[in-house]
Amino acid sequence: MATQQLNAPTTAPSNGRETTASPPYPFTAIVGQAELKLALLLCVVSPTIGGVMVMGHRGTAKSTAVRALAATLPSIKAISGCPYACAPEQPARLCERCNGTSRTRPKSITTAVPVVDLPLGATEDRVCGTLDIERALTQGIQAFAPGLLARANRGFLYIDEVNLLEDHLVDVLLDVAASGVNVVEREGISIRHPARFVLVGSGNPEEGDLRPQLLDRFGLHARITTITDVAERVEIVKRRRAYDDDPHAFAAAWEKEQTRLQRKIKQAQKRLPNVTLPDPVLYKIAELCVKLAVDGHRGELTISRAATALAALEGHNEVSNDDVRRIATLALRHRLRKDPLETQDDEAKIERAVAEVLSMS
Repeated sequence: MATQQLNAPTTAPSNGRETTASPPYPFTAIVGQAELKLALLLCVVSPTIGGVMVMGHRGTAKSTAVRALAATLPSIKAISGCPYACAPEQPARLCERCNGTSRTRPKSITTAVPVVDLPLGATEDRVCGTLDIERALTQGIQAFAPGLLARANRGFLYIDEVNLLEDHLVDVLLDVAASGVNVVEREGISIRHPARFVLVGSGNPEEGDLRPQLLDRFGLHARITTITDVAERVEIVKRRRAYDDDPHAFAAAWEKEQTRLQRKIKQAQKRLPNVTLPDPVLYKIAELCVKLAVDGHRGELTISRAATALAALEGHNEVSNDDVRRIATLALRHRLRKDPLETQDDEAKIERAVAEVLSMS
């Protein structure tokens, strides 16, 4: 798979002059990384999949891909002043500000899909929100100060080096990502607010992995390795140099591809509720998980959701065995039992099981 440089600059020289904020690196211009791109696209089409865990070497464009995809998505409409960016046409029932008694139509703004970075040293108060100390001291009232989860609502929450994050905080994030609701009860405050986002965690396998109990709760698991193909590495450098020289011109050159992808995503999101999962395919999914001795039922649920999202993305109205085949490794590689005596690679084990189960009549 291919790699890219990380962290596009916010400003870049263009013809010897400083420009305003540069456009993000185009998602469609990223070379290779088929697993990562597919996993992110599927979670955008169907956020119920449960997010993506990305393990790969440093400098392999993990954060670049997340920001690039978020920039590709169409802007969202949000209620002005709402800390959770509620949609004007359907405010969240848990949002006290937007679900008030006012009968007037709320003022709305157009904003980009939020991408929130969670710092490695962030505290639970910073992430979940806590008592607004300033208002408590100056006004004598107990008010809630929203955290990073509030900012991430309707967008992406990106956690770099998630395998170095404290387990209890990872557990909180996974709970919120699964339920779409953040519950804060501390210092006399009891708050429930909407927090629906695509959770993306990344890490370097050399620095250790998450505990299996936490890793299993991520919907998909993508692995990225540094490529060895010289031609692809050269293409990466050429594209990155072109972007650094003139980000606006580079983005304009990829605008048609970006628009095509944006249209494809919107059509997939619209088609998703009408995509059917036939019982014979569902039985194959269950047989596959049994054959691989996958604990619990998250395996079947994730494959079902991801295969349905893939069918919608490809323009199909029914999930096929081929859809299951394409996402099986993404959905199951982090759910297999670890056997120190096992000599076969996890991916090879999944591929063999997929071939056996899906070829059966």
